[in-house]
Parts: sequence; structure tokens; C-alpha cells
Amino acid sequence: MSLKAQDPHIEKEPAGIGRRRFLNAAAALGIGSVTLAGCKEESKPAQGGAAAGGAAPAHGAEAPHQGGAGPVHIPPGQLDTHYGLWSSGHTGDARVIGIPSGRELLRMPCFVPDPLTGWGITNESKAVMGTKPDGTLEYVVGDTHHMQASYKDGIYDGKYCWINDKINARIARFRLDYFVCDKITKLPNVQGFHGIFPDKRDPVDPAINYTTRVFCGQEFRIPMPNHGKDLEDTEKYGALFTCVDALTMDVKWQARINGNCDLVATSFDGKLAATNQYNLEEADFYAEMMSRERDACLFFHVARIEQAIKDGKFTHIGDSKVPVVDCRVENNKDPKSAMVVRVSVPKNPHGVNASPDGKYFVCSGKLSPTCTVIDLQKVLDWFDGKLDDPDKSIVAEPEVGLGPLHTTFDGRGNAYTTLFLDSQVCKWNIEKAIKKYAGDKTVNPIVHKIDVMYQPGHINATCAETKAADGIWMAVGNKFSKDRFLPVGPLHPENDQLLDITGEQMILAHDNAVRPEPHDFVILPRDWLHPKQVYNLDDFPLATKSQADTGVTRNGKKVTVRITSVAPAYEPTEFNVKVGDEVTLILTNLDKVEDLTHGFAIPEYNIQFIVNPQETKSVTFKIDKPGVFWYYCTNFCHALHLEMRGRMIVEP
Repeated sequence: MSLKAQDPHIEKEPAGIGRRRFLNAAAALGIGSVTLAGCKEESKPAQGGAAAGGAAPAHGAEAPHQGGAGPVHIPPGQLDTHYGLWSSGHTGDARVIGIPSGRELLRMPCFVPDPLTGWGITNESKAVMGTKPDGTLEYVVGDTHHMQASYKDGIYDGKYCWINDKINARIARFRLDYFVCDKITKLPNVQGFHGIFPDKRDPVDPAINYTTRVFCGQEFRIPMPNHGKDLEDTEKYGALFTCVDALTMDVKWQARINGNCDLVATSFDGKLAATNQYNLEEADFYAEMMSRERDACLFFHVARIEQAIKDGKFTHIGDSKVPVVDCRVENNKDPKSAMVVRVSVPKNPHGVNASPDGKYFVCSGKLSPTCTVIDLQKVLDWFDGKLDDPDKSIVAEPEVGLGPLHTTFDGRGNAYTTLFLDSQVCKWNIEKAIKKYAGDKTVNPIVHKIDVMYQPGHINATCAETKAADGIWMAVGNKFSKDRFLPVGPLHPENDQLLDITGEQMILAHDNAVRPEPHDFVILPRDWLHPKQVYNLDDFPLATKSQADTGVTRNGKKVTVRITSVAPAYEPTEFNVKVGDEVTLILTNLDKVEDLTHGFAIPEYNIQFIVNPQETKSVTFKIDKPGVFWYYCTNFCHALHLEMRGRMIVEP
């Protein structure tokens, strides 16, 4: 009997859902990504009228959203109720999305160059990104996965958010007053930097109730150190769990562990950080990674780790000066001194999330149809010697469906888990799951299931991992879209879907096509953020505060050019340099009007950047060809925008 036939809470499949069943079967056989590429459906002939033409969606059209969260469509002139902070995947940046509209409001560059803003071109952005001795960027690719925001007293404080670069083991911080990246840190001795989560309060000093640390998980085991020796000696391989100072962005410490890290979670009291782990076999390749029956959620006792460092109980790896503590389980067996403990969970878990009441972490089995609910107080009891077996901290294992990945919460005691193979989201009640696990067979924790399109991965609801989870909207990131959008060649868009979760049953509100491959996101009310819309000129040491201070200063071959912009003109409107000069051009936007951004471009010299109101940026470049080069405004700013230009005259 099928799962749908057994469970009355699961909606019946609508007509035309055959493709979803096919996707499930193919994925379950491990051939989904290969087989699906050739899967086609015949187009239905057009029937006339405005809706005619093209193929009908396999899923059929959803009814207009009628839920209690409010309208999805935001009329012209009205604002969204929530901000969504989204990772962007292989584009190496982050996005800001209006919720519920799904409007993309901003791209926030960080790890890779951005030709719109001049990120990676200006001196200021290069200083954040990091450069080689010759001034070129150290990295030009990135892979952003997980986005998390800073906390104060258990809710988002609107100050910072962080995102990881899986490829090059970097963490970026964004200031949320200006929505710009201000720091990037490279993690030493790490490859495959995947999970990321800040603490919700300082774990050592309870009086400090805001984020002071960001925890980072390493997915790929590498030689320690990875200096070209011991390449085949697996005993020298390892992974690190890293703690970054949230304020300075310096690496505070690292913990050497067994196995791989996937995602990261932190407790509301600041005492525990955790990562769900796969590959406890510590194998190199897929086949060898599958021999164990179970994997784990690994818990870190943060205060004990930091005390060990104070006591000098640490080493270093390679040239890194970061203190490294030994958190391998074989060296942490005594509960009263242990810095880590494993809790056993089903094979290959994919995700660990903290419930907003602060009581539980939920791990998803991926290769098991269950979620594992872990009582955090019981984990602390083990560390205190009050619990003889850490696995006794498991208080529920509800069977939610096939391929559970990530879990979010509504603040009303319900959890929502994505089912990758079922292409569904399962809503289940945590306390009912605990009762059933304790022996009450009359309880059914499953509340509702809904189809999503297709193969959902990350999921998050509004304010879900804060004390103020509001249970209004929930976003689901689906890895495949297939027949949901117009075909655009072999590379399909992916499909972010928004659901109303105010009622007993989830309601699918809308689809939102996205460029592959985004990952994680957080959603917070608009009144939790207070962005500034004009910069403070005094914050820029290089600012030119008056048009009278513009002009050219020469010191041998080094030339400084100060330019200001006031719509629709630059000052000065021309300057002279010579071949062989090294020019540092400093541009200040003296306009104070909100939304009045200017651009600056010079042909033949790969220079293009923008300056927002009261902002200053600079570029440094070598003059290598003579002639006249018109610099011009690239950002529409005025009725005379096309006339906003000047001449760089280069003498031989």
C-alpha cells in the first residue's frame, strides 16, 4: 500500500501529477538527474483566447491564494511585509527578496566581481575580497550556500548577516544598515565549508545576549596540514569545526573532529553548537561512505572548548596561528570533561534545526523516512554526568516521508520538513511526535502534507529560528522546475515556492523562478530592519567634500584624480594624464537625494562602478594607451543623464 493510501492527512494527487511520481521514482533509483533530462511531455494544442498557446502545466493551475497570511500580490506603490535574505549559489553573491511578492530587491556582491556595482574593481571592494601581490583578485569564483542573521536576545537584531563560500572556504559578513559586504575571512585548513550558524547569545557570559560567534562546518576531509605530503595517509586526514568572531571576523578557534560536517545549529542559551554528520566511516568516496547503519549529530560544549584554549590545551596546524582543540570522540569520552558528544541519528542526515521554544534540535535522516528530535537539556545532562547514554536525548522519531532534508517551525509547536523524494512538505506536531515515541500509539503527529514542485531542499518560515517565530509565510527551495515555467533551453530555472502556513493546512501561494542554484534563506519582518538610504559622507576617509577640492595631484608617475558628481555633471569635466602613469581616481557622490546613484566608466580601461548618495569609491589603474577617453555616468540619474560625461586626455 502506498504512503498516500495509508495516511488520510495527505492530499490526493491532482490530475496530471504523473511527472512528480516519475521524478520520485527516478530519484529513488539514483538516476533522477540523468533520466529527467530527456523527459518530455507533449504540448497541448492552443484553444484560443488570452490563455491559449503552449503546454499546460503538468500540475495544473492552482486556485488563487485565500489563506490568512494576507495577499500575495503587492499592488504598485505598496511594500512587502517581510524581507528575505537569500543565498544565490554559484553566482557567489546573495539576494534580498521581498516577501510575499517574491520581488528581487537587491543583489549583494561578496565573493565574486560584480560589474554593476564595481565590486572587485574598486580599491575598497578589493580590500575586502583579498588580492594577490600584483593587485589582482585572489579568487574570482564562489559558491554561496547558507545565509544566517545576527541575534539579540533570541531574535534577529537587523545588524549583520553571514554567508559561506563552499568552494574557497570563505565567510562573508553583510552590514544590514547598507546591505553591503564589509568583511570576508578565509578559514585556514578547510575545504568544503558548508554549514554556518551564529550563536544566539554569548555562551560564556550570559549578560551578553547578542551574537558574538559564528560557527562553520567543514565538509571535505583533507590532510592536516594540506601541504602536499601524506596524500595517501588517511590517518593524517581530518575536518575542522571553526568559530569566527562575529565582530572582528577573526578566526577564534578550530576543533578537530571525526567525519564530515553538513549543517550547523546553535542553542538559544548559547551553550551548545551542533553539526549533523555523515561519513563517519571517514571514507574518501561514495561507496565506502555507505557502510555504517547510522551517522550522528555532533554537539559542542562551547564554554569547555574556550576554557581548554585558555588553559593552553591546544595545538596549531601548519602555518596557521589559530588554536586547534582535539574534539575527536575517542579523546572525549568522559562526560565531565568532554568538549563534544555524538547523538546517533539515521544514515546520511541532511540538516539540523533549532525549535523556537529552545528545547529541541531536529535532524533529518535523508536515507530514513524519519526526523530525529533531540532534547537539548538531556544533552547538557550528559555533559553534567546525569545521563548515562547521549542517545537517550532522542525523544521522537516521527515518520514523515521519503527523503527528509530540512526542517522549519511556525512557533505554534509544529515543524515542517521537506521530503526530497516525495516532492512534498510534511507538517508535523513536535509534542505529538514525542508522545508517540514514548508509547502512545493513538497519536498521529502528521498534520498535513502538500505537493511542491519538485524535489524540495531548503525550507524556512518567517522568523522560524527565533523566539518570535510567527508562522505566517514559509518558503521552499525546489531543485527542479521542469514544466512549471516556459522552457529556456537545457538549463531550467529552479523554483522557490511560497506557502501560507497560518492555518491548519498549508496553502501554496505562488511560484518564483530563480537562477540555479540557490540554497538557504531567512525571512524577517520589515520592521526588524532599518536600512539607511543615504550614506554618511564622514564615514569615507577619501571623500571629497567640496567641488572646490577636486582636481589632479601628481607625485612623479603616481597621479591622484579627485572627482565629484552632482547630477547631471562631474567636476572636473576633464583631466590630463600621461602614458605610464599610475592613476588613483577618487569619486564622491555629493548628491543627497535618496535613489540618486551615479555610475562612472572609462572605455578601454575595464573601469565601471557606481557611487550612491554621499558615497566615495576609488580605483587605481595604469595608463597604457594615449588618446581621448570619455568617462560617463552609467546609472540613469537625471533628464540630462546622457550628457553627464567628461574627458580623460592621455598624452603619449
